[in-house]
Amino acid sequence: MVSVNLEFFKGKTVLITGHTGFKGAWLCHILKRAGANVHGYALEAERGSLFEVSSVSDGMNSVVSDIRDMTKLAHVFHQANPEIVLHMAAQPLVLDSYARPAYTFDTNVMGTVNLLECVRGSETVRSVVVVTTDKVYKNLEWAYGYREVDALGGSDPYSASKACAEIVSESYRASFLHSKNIPISTARAGNVIGGGDISANRIIPDCIRAAVKGKPIIIRNPSSVRPYQHVLEPLFAYLYIAKMQYESYDFAGNYNIGPEESDCVTTGELADIFCNEWGENQSWEDVSEPGAPHEANLLRLDCSKIRSKLGWRPVWNLKTAIAKTIEWEKANHAADHATEDITTVMNNQIDEYLEGVGNGGFTR
Repeated sequence: MVSVNLEFFKGKTVLITGHTGFKGAWLCHILKRAGANVHGYALEAERGSLFEVSSVSDGMNSVVSDIRDMTKLAHVFHQANPEIVLHMAAQPLVLDSYARPAYTFDTNVMGTVNLLECVRGSETVRSVVVVTTDKVYKNLEWAYGYREVDALGGSDPYSASKACAEIVSESYRASFLHSKNIPISTARAGNVIGGGDISANRIIPDCIRAAVKGKPIIIRNPSSVRPYQHVLEPLFAYLYIAKMQYESYDFAGNYNIGPEESDCVTTGELADIFCNEWGENQSWEDVSEPGAPHEANLLRLDCSKIRSKLGWRPVWNLKTAIAKTIEWEKANHAADHATEDITTVMNNQIDEYLEGVGNGGFTR
């Protein structure tokens, strides 16, 4: 078995914002397994979320509060004295950003400012990773993947707010953190799938909800192309970035994190794979509506930088990612499911992922 060297995190104090969310819960679980001293700061977990139905909260310090509350955040930061900071707290949905644009900008931009203010005043932080999104780019719907040097932008409030978070991060790096030798990287991940995501208006959670009820899946934009990847792919990339820049400032930067080109598929193709993997004659329907809020139709990432600089490559292809997602969801929806069953599935999937690293993943 090839190791990603999670031993590095043993005994280190890690602060995760947004830890009650889908990716945050998986990340807390990984770091607890690694023996890290895990602190979390986030809004209260949604009912039925991964954080709630699993045992993620056991053995960590979980604080429920708003990233916009600078006073509370600074207090928690001072108490934790983290060495590594992973910032994921966000309003993460495009459609929700149309309904709540001011809240989206306040959370995603000023929340990042608040977090970096705490880092600026810290004497303990040695590594910071700010998680943004593949949607930070000014999307001209080019056929080729966007590179880290391409222009930032965003027409919808979510994408624009995350592009702003990138600018905020770069400003704090240049103005404050570089002189303190605190490396900061931003991570721009493609669309993430995996067990435990209950978000509204996301394709795989929508597929799960329909399949569990035995109903056709409703697809609103089957021709849109997105880079899909299992949640473990970006999470281990975040951890690897955090580790590498902790050991050498030279690894700090901006990184795209996405799948192989063959796993950038249309939403319709994704739904086809899901239906085949789920079985039970599952199907989907196209209900595209004219006049719906704008979402980019084509988005690809060029991930050559993280592959050449850090030696990272994805481990699981899209079919495997969907199969692992369905495996978790069927365990969760089983009539006799229990917390330990879900935790066992999570541990098994992490072990299987790490076993596959030798065929891809982290080569350093």
